[in-house]
Amino acid sequence: MFIVTPVQTRAADLPTYTVVLRNGRMHPDTLIVPAYTRFKIVIRNDGPGPAEFESRSLRREKVLVPGATSFIVVAPQQPGEHDMIDEFHEDTAKGRIVVKAAP
Repeated sequence: MFIVTPVQTRAADLPTYTVVLRNGRMHPDTLIVPAYTRFKIVIRNDGPGPAEFESRSLRREKVLVPGATSFIVVAPQQPGEHDMIDEFHEDTAKGRIVVKAAP
């Protein structure tokens, strides 16, 4: 008899990418992540004012006060692209998340 237990993946064990919001800019402005894999984006606000990381297509957002760091976890995605912006600086802080399948 086999007993199958679910494998739990902690946020600390996920592939992790960092986005820094600073002075109305997003660094880096492009993240390349693997398809079909949960991943974590660490978001840091290094600017003097508040910032709001948002990806409308992924339905994720996070508001950060100056100096704050937080993260979001994203469910496995099919290959494609998703937007990311600092909603408080939409004109200048734009980026994208490129989801790529392994070759």
